[in-house]
Amino acid sequence: MTRATQAPKALRGAGNWIDDRFHLAKTGEKNLRKVFPNHWSFMLGEIALYSFIILLLTGVFLTLWFKPSMAEIVYDGSYERLHGVTMSEAYASTLYIDFDVRGGFLVRQIHHWAALIFAASMLVHMLRVFFTGAFRKPREINWLIGVAIVTLTMLEGLFGYSLPDDLPSGMGVRILQGVMLSLPVVGTYISMFLFGGEFPGEDIIPRLYMLHILLIPGLLLALIAAHFMILWHQKHTQYPGTGHTNKKVVGTPMFPGFAVKAGGFFFFVFAVTVGLSAFVQINPVHLFGPFTPTSITSGLQPDWYMGFMEGALRLFPNYFDINIAGYAIPTGVLVPGLVIPGLIFGAMAVWPFFEAWVTNDKRHHNMADRPRNAPVRTGMGVAGITFYGLLWLAGSNDILSETFSISLYSLSWFFRVAVIAGPILGFIITKRICLGLQRRDRETLEHGYESGHVKQLPSGEFIEVHKESSDDTVHILQSKEEVPRIDVDEAVDANGVESPQARGLMGRLRVRLADWYTRDNVSFEGVEPHTGHHLHHGGDSADRAHHEAAVDTTEPANTH
Repeated sequence: MTRATQAPKALRGAGNWIDDRFHLAKTGEKNLRKVFPNHWSFMLGEIALYSFIILLLTGVFLTLWFKPSMAEIVYDGSYERLHGVTMSEAYASTLYIDFDVRGGFLVRQIHHWAALIFAASMLVHMLRVFFTGAFRKPREINWLIGVAIVTLTMLEGLFGYSLPDDLPSGMGVRILQGVMLSLPVVGTYISMFLFGGEFPGEDIIPRLYMLHILLIPGLLLALIAAHFMILWHQKHTQYPGTGHTNKKVVGTPMFPGFAVKAGGFFFFVFAVTVGLSAFVQINPVHLFGPFTPTSITSGLQPDWYMGFMEGALRLFPNYFDINIAGYAIPTGVLVPGLVIPGLIFGAMAVWPFFEAWVTNDKRHHNMADRPRNAPVRTGMGVAGITFYGLLWLAGSNDILSETFSISLYSLSWFFRVAVIAGPILGFIITKRICLGLQRRDRETLEHGYESGHVKQLPSGEFIEVHKESSDDTVHILQSKEEVPRIDVDEAVDANGVESPQARGLMGRLRVRLADWYTRDNVSFEGVEPHTGHHLHHGGDSADRAHHEAAVDTTEPANTH
């Protein structure tokens, strides 16, 4: 090492002092050379991390002036339109942050936008992981941590949205109380405990505040740290390509390449968040006024990540409300408020184990799937997105009705039918598209790609010339793994004895599900990539034997 490339003497001394005590030099050098894949989609998780950092920084700023108190005062602050209005100290302190703290309104906007971006990037990141099969062994625990982070993020957003005690946030808390009251037997006790008495009480804001700034952020910080520690140990999955294998990662070293890229990307995310906060106003609480239990407004929507629950509450009918032994069970609130979200997040958590059980796949997977190569999984993902999206749209059925002059009741019935039929259609269409893409990939692998030229055989037949695919394309096409299959025909041997896999009710169910999961999959087994030019035609063997004598017409392939 030359003198010019050596670290300054003071830094070398500090580094040697630390290394003498903790022996970090070798470990640090190894970790600094850790390789990260270069694909853009891996940065979705980085957006979530950077948004979380922005949330922590801006949240600390806001806590310096926010007063989590429901004690009533008469407002006489800088916002003259609310002078003389009775409101809680929580709402008054929010107005103080907006109008009297230098930069306070901008910071509160940054905090709110960062929360929305954090939730959105987390969901899109999890969709990327789901559709590429990056949740498979050995990464199931990290997937469960991701589901827990998304769930806590929605609760954290709901509680933070409720803290200003303005009219929209108070209505959100009222809906939360209604969902709690729908729980049989214990609902009233839970509500009285949380609110400290009858709604709205005087304790809900201080309690939500402690949950919002202490408990849930602590859990999120711990889960995010665990997520990255596991990721660091297990390494990223990577997309198929030349030189990419289950045992070798191809990409950019942590230092300096990835560190520079990640650092620059943080400032880019921060700049976009600040730009949105400066030019796109969100949650202007001063326009809504303080919450009072007797007030309500129309055309009001929750933050987007809670829209699906709002839609479920609006759509689910009350026909199924029941009364058992004097206890009312309002299923019109219980099912959309708790059961449907529980089914969505429960299905997300269980899917890795369900897929491994159905396919009996116990292999380690460090290569990401192409979504088309797992048609059932991709179809189920699209079905889930369709279900969620339709509920989300239904959460604004009043605005859609007014905007497009459609009957509100007709629109509600449309959504009631669509949330059942839409996911089914989405699954079927997506699966057929994936199978069609698989067949095209097999054709490309076996016969090459269309060159745009045709040749004429001595018989007069015109034949399209297919050319050899690039090495990277061949590697990508050959990356399709054959899914382990449990055949229905093999579940019973020649003597009529069931195999161990098919015994019992669960065994038979597993066999049927395995057949459903793998039945239509296009096999690439035995397909070899062609080399050299290939004449794609349906002619007889004599024509194929004389193709060397063909005449090149140099015309586009779509002319025949």
